[in-house]
Amino acid sequence: MPQKVIDIVGTSKENFAKAAENAVAEAAKTVRGMKWARVAELEMELDGKKIVEYRTTTKIYFDIEK
Repeated sequence: MPQKVIDIVGTSKENFAKAAENAVAEAAKTVRGMKWARVAELEMELDGKKIVEYRTTTKIYFDIEK
């Protein structure tokens, strides 16, 4: 079955894993048939030496409905 890929940015104040989880949860609100997710990028917002926020760009793979 053909698939489509979209990029979703997730954020978290806790860690990268939570940011990726938030991206998947957000995509699940409107995307059906999700099969895979892959974290493509990891970023951190900084305030001096302190990490303020974690951000992931997550690729969501889902089946195209016919």
